[in-house]
Amino acid sequence: MMNGVTIGQAAAFVGVTVKTVRHYHKLGLVEEPERDSSGYRRYGSDELLRLVQVRTLATAGVPLAGIGPLLDADAEQFAAALAGVERQLTERIEELTARRDTLHRLADGDRALLPDRAVALLERMPGLGFSPDYVAAQRDALVLARALVPEGYDGFLTQLEHGLDDPGYIDLTRRGWEAETWEPDDPRIEELATAMADHYLANPTLLGDPTSLNAWAKASAQYKLINNHRKDQAPISARLTALTETKLRAAGVPLPHR
Repeated sequence: MMNGVTIGQAAAFVGVTVKTVRHYHKLGLVEEPERDSSGYRRYGSDELLRLVQVRTLATAGVPLAGIGPLLDADAEQFAAALAGVERQLTERIEELTARRDTLHRLADGDRALLPDRAVALLERMPGLGFSPDYVAAQRDALVLARALVPEGYDGFLTQLEHGLDDPGYIDLTRRGWEAETWEPDDPRIEELATAMADHYLANPTLLGDPTSLNAWAKASAQYKLINNHRKDQAPISARLTALTETKLRAAGVPLPHR
């Protein structure tokens, strides 16, 4: 009777594939047994034990490159190495949990890209009479602002919150979006820009706090990208915003230039 088992039997006993056993051999984790008189490699209890140990550590999350030194370590080194692997696994679990949460937020639309506070603002807008196109433009601006000017983002949200609580702001903003149907040289554009600037100056909270204004003032390139987004789709609105900003700068408001 021949001693030991074939590689296929060894793999089956241990619960891995033949390819995996060969990979362990290649990495030097398990020594290949000598060939018997028939030319076959026969796996005995020593090799099977080593295969079980390697497979168990690999399944537990220990990188293959670290298994060899781990098996050859003393008890103290082994415990320390396992603690390190546990820390890595914990970090990986936290990362995967965050990814899963992002997937859940993706299923909930805007929540993948925006914090709940911003989503709440978007959800208020349709009930205040803002069109779907306007809400979509604001969504884009909120996403871009969060990515490009994070230090000014909370202040930006606060401005919008004040605006949505202000009937005058809502009326002027809605009129500004409706102005897309006007002719480019319509004198009402200039009049509306003046009314908007005057309303901002009369209600400074709509302009943002000093910290937010300072953050945006230092981010002129980002401000330009955000403000010019959808410019081709809403040229009148873009012109209206530019006119309003010019009037505000003339009044001393530190807005960045486009």
